[in-house]
Amino acid sequence: MRALIADKFEPSGIDGLKALGVDVLNEPDLNEQTLVDAVATKQPEILVVRSTKVVEAAMGPSLKLIVRAGAGVNTIDVKAATARRIQVANCPGKNAIAVAELAMALLLALDRRIPDAVADLRAGKWNKKEYSKARGLYGSTMGILGTGAIACEVMKRAAAFGLHLVVWSRRFNGLDRAMSSAEATDLGLEQAARLVPIHLAPSPAEVAARSDILSIHVALAPETKNLVDAAVLSKLKPGSIVINTARGEVIDHAALAAAIKDRKLRVGLDVFAIEPGAPAAEFADPIVKEPGVYGTHHIGASTDQAQEAIAAEAVRIVKVWKETGKAPNAVNV
Repeated sequence: MRALIADKFEPSGIDGLKALGVDVLNEPDLNEQTLVDAVATKQPEILVVRSTKVVEAAMGPSLKLIVRAGAGVNTIDVKAATARRIQVANCPGKNAIAVAELAMALLLALDRRIPDAVADLRAGKWNKKEYSKARGLYGSTMGILGTGAIACEVMKRAAAFGLHLVVWSRRFNGLDRAMSSAEATDLGLEQAARLVPIHLAPSPAEVAARSDILSIHVALAPETKNLVDAAVLSKLKPGSIVINTARGEVIDHAALAAAIKDRKLRVGLDVFAIEPGAPAAEFADPIVKEPGVYGTHHIGASTDQAQEAIAAEAVRIVKVWKETGKAPNAVNV
């Protein structure tokens, strides 16, 4: 049995696959086009990818399982895989802590303008008067869109900072009340709920209206594309903070750019409407040049801890699939 790894992958994961008796081909520099040829010539039964796009043309007759070494599967043509009876599995929740840490880092950086302060110091400028200006976070209200693993890890950290929480997700759509203790326990938020109030809001717009900070943690799907649109952004108070570590497409970026100008929003983005397909490339999204916007390079899941956990989960998926023919976490069974 042969596996093709078409992205950077932890050595522990490669060793784990080999221990299962899998012939591992590690080609981390493949892209959307070269992957098509690699699958055709190498004829793997298993394909492991992180960010490399998997189109229908890459789904050769040998392929039986695609493992997304991460959570989102929007880079894989799942419909085409299903038609070809190829199982597609992901590794949900394994990068949740890493993404939550970055979300909080962006929030703290925006409040204290840390990148600007560092840039001035490196340029030989001392400006204590300017950088002493900060609102502080304690007692503010953080709105969370989503109640998945990442959203819940963000809520735990926000509660520890003394931020009140207002939450919407499709799971609680339309509800307007305090989160029950049973619901908090079910989500692993019992300790957070003891620290601060957690309230369910009936819609994303209502979350925005009640929040000083809006943090987005929904999966990309047809119903979440442009979920945060002009109507939602218009509900935010002037000067509010918006954090997006989910997917760029869940925000209407034209509306966001307008709201940054009109409402003086401060924004932290790890994801963008259009991202380069290569790890190193030119980047020209004008939104990062707006005052009060900080960006990172879609690196939310990129910690050693997260990648080790994802590699271990990918190996487990292959092991179970090899033994039973059914992949854990399959999104198209």
